[in-house]
Amino acid sequence: MSKTTTMITIPEEFQIKDLLNQDNYLVNGELKKWEGQTSAVFSTISSTEEYAPTILGSIPFMGEKEGLEAVEAADLAYNNGQGLWPTMRVKDRIKCMSSFVRQMETTREEVVKYLMWEIGKSLGDSQKEFDRTVEYIYDTIEDYKKLDRDSAKFIKSQGVNAMVRRGPLGVVLCLGPYNYPLNETFALLIPALIMGNTVVFKPAKHGVLLISPLLEAFRNSFPAGVINIVYGRGREVASPIMKSGKVAVLALIGNSKSAIALQDQHPNKNRLRLILGLEAKNPAIILADADLDLAIQECISGTLSFNGQRCTALKILYVHEDIVEEFNKRYAAKVDALVFGNPWEKGVSLTPLPEKGKPAYIQELIDDAVSKGAKVINEKGGEHSPNYIFPAVLYPINKEMRVYNEEQFGPVVPILSFKDIQEPLNDMAESNYGQQVSLFGKDIKTIAPLIDTLVNLVCRVNLNSSCQRGPDIYPFTGRKDSAVGTLSIHDALRSFSIRTFVASKDNDYNNQILQSLLNSDESNFITTDYIL
Repeated sequence: MSKTTTMITIPEEFQIKDLLNQDNYLVNGELKKWEGQTSAVFSTISSTEEYAPTILGSIPFMGEKEGLEAVEAADLAYNNGQGLWPTMRVKDRIKCMSSFVRQMETTREEVVKYLMWEIGKSLGDSQKEFDRTVEYIYDTIEDYKKLDRDSAKFIKSQGVNAMVRRGPLGVVLCLGPYNYPLNETFALLIPALIMGNTVVFKPAKHGVLLISPLLEAFRNSFPAGVINIVYGRGREVASPIMKSGKVAVLALIGNSKSAIALQDQHPNKNRLRLILGLEAKNPAIILADADLDLAIQECISGTLSFNGQRCTALKILYVHEDIVEEFNKRYAAKVDALVFGNPWEKGVSLTPLPEKGKPAYIQELIDDAVSKGAKVINEKGGEHSPNYIFPAVLYPINKEMRVYNEEQFGPVVPILSFKDIQEPLNDMAESNYGQQVSLFGKDIKTIAPLIDTLVNLVCRVNLNSSCQRGPDIYPFTGRKDSAVGTLSIHDALRSFSIRTFVASKDNDYNNQILQSLLNSDESNFITTDYIL
């Protein structure tokens, strides 16, 4: 007799009723039909009581031909800076972007559903990611207007008149991360586009189908070839794009090994601008006088929000030896109290891991640490289920352990104690990474010199709060191997552009020509239009 499969109860609005077989891709303004090989897209979330991954649909498995087709379309649309998009008036590019974001807003329900199923992000965090991305686009539009208003004038110095603006760089290859497949991808994509660049975009390995509802909005909003969207593995698709030599900017949030491999394939690396968000091993330093209630709550959020799958997550905790016993006891209890469940369930803090191999990897880190003297200090630490491993709090950690050296990007929390503050400072100085730090304490005589040192080791010091990216008006970057370039609403517009200007000697002949240009409205560059 065959076994009966019992379905679990899933709210109607979050059910996967039909498979989403993504069978087209966007190139040169056309949604082209894909009839080649496909890759199945699975969720590690089970739809049945007896665990089994859920198939969500499929995506095209593309290769060199499609990669080159996309980059050639982008290159043609840029046309050595002569294309419609790079020479378009700022106000007209803004109209295109405004049209896109309005269409995007209508897809919220579907995109949020796929965020939950594809990467296991909770309902609240999935909604927040969508809403924050929409807000980011509107804020970028407003900041671009201000940038243009500030540039809509002539300046004069030493007998030379000049109009200085920011111009596009060329073709951008955009590769986003799986943990924020909408928000962080669009933090690259949107400023790249609005500044007049043309783009080839390949979605991340997880969080691919959630782009599908947006394809028509992209096609409808931008001129042909301005945005091209392809699918497949980076090795098959992104590599030939880089080898073509037509990419001016590599915009990638992900792994440094991937970034280095792609850079090395460009035939003219000196022409390649890099905008990279890479690994981090952000520490928390909990001083002896820290407010323990506050520090523990912030460290829970910092280490385990979205299961620790964030570059800004706290990935190692340094606790002063005078308070480490109390901190560990209370922190471990708080971790064990976190609720695991499916993303749409109320009160859920921990959700299924999107990478099926991640629980085994986390177990390797736990086993290695335990074999070298660490203990799992929370009762549930390391408990397995088919798509999860419960967060393990490890203490004491030493430098011989893998979990000290590797960016775990998942639910395991290493804790070290320290006596002298120079210990964590030296560790941070020796680290390959330098994104952020969280500092917990209150004595300003202790905190002040620490801040003065920490700002030279990382790019953001979070006082009595967990590490994070936002608000998006603040710069997001890192030192050493953690980042190249700066992202924020303000900075990203500058990262994806270059200062360029028209200059002429201040004499009657030239000034008459400039005045005629301004009066005629013939030039999209030389204009003093004020965009409200």
